[in-house]
Amino acid sequence: MKFKFSLLILFCIATVAMHPLAAQQKGQWVPGQYGLNAGVIPGTGFTYQNRALNYSAGSLNNASGNGLPGVTGTYSFWVDENIFMFVPKYKFLGGSFAPYASVNAANGSLVADIRTFGASAGGTGLADTFVQPFNMGWHFSRLDLSPGYAFTAPTGRFTPGASNNVGSGYWGNNLTSGATFYITKNKGTSANVFVDWEAHGKKSGTNITPGQAVTTEWGLGQALPLSKDMSKIVQIGLVGYDQWQVSNNGGATRLLPYYSVHALGAQGNFIVPKKGSISFSSITANTSLRLVRRDGRSSLVAPGR
Repeated sequence: MKFKFSLLILFCIATVAMHPLAAQQKGQWVPGQYGLNAGVIPGTGFTYQNRALNYSAGSLNNASGNGLPGVTGTYSFWVDENIFMFVPKYKFLGGSFAPYASVNAANGSLVADIRTFGASAGGTGLADTFVQPFNMGWHFSRLDLSPGYAFTAPTGRFTPGASNNVGSGYWGNNLTSGATFYITKNKGTSANVFVDWEAHGKKSGTNITPGQAVTTEWGLGQALPLSKDMSKIVQIGLVGYDQWQVSNNGGATRLLPYYSVHALGAQGNFIVPKKGSISFSSITANTSLRLVRRDGRSSLVAPGR
């Protein structure tokens, strides 16, 4: 059994209503899941990963970076992801089959759906469940690839209009692909990219269908051995992500502006290859949300910390 613990301190969006009866809603994919080693899957056998994530926003600004008058407060949540993956010994199409499921508990709402910034929102309990029934991994001399298909099941508590929702209230479908290219022959230096395309169903009890979104996550890393036998390795790197809404919302939110969010930061991993791995990761710098109107003009920016 391999153990990996990751702590990612990121920003999750906070949005403000453009319509008195509906609020903008971000997609289900939480950005910042991948940075370094984006295309690498574990070896054969069972792997358990635990990720504890915190997202927060401390202000709501306009496109010029100035705080909106009369809007105060904070928005944040914690989520604990429990990821279970199994990689069988047999090969499929020359690669490894690596399905997994992520069972998540949260304190707060995982999908921003905020009518008044600073309002009390989000409950505690089981959140939506992410299941990747098809996930492949190919290992080449200088490249690792891991494409797949996943779905998000709305297992988290959701009631339209409630302030204690934990889930999104709708099904989602994801096409994913990760790649790690080893720049140097000894694989110490790597360039990484991960792409997720998500499509959404209709929110339960409403006529709202959130627009599709695309997320790209990337990282440039360097591994440094701490011992001659390579039993202890430190990996450091520059990481970031970009997420965009790419299609119209449906229903009551159809006239709301598109959103995008971008982040840049650093990641550090401590790896013990022979006994498993323990890693600490963070993305903290220059994280913000930008809502862009359909005519191309910037609308709102919500910086986080």
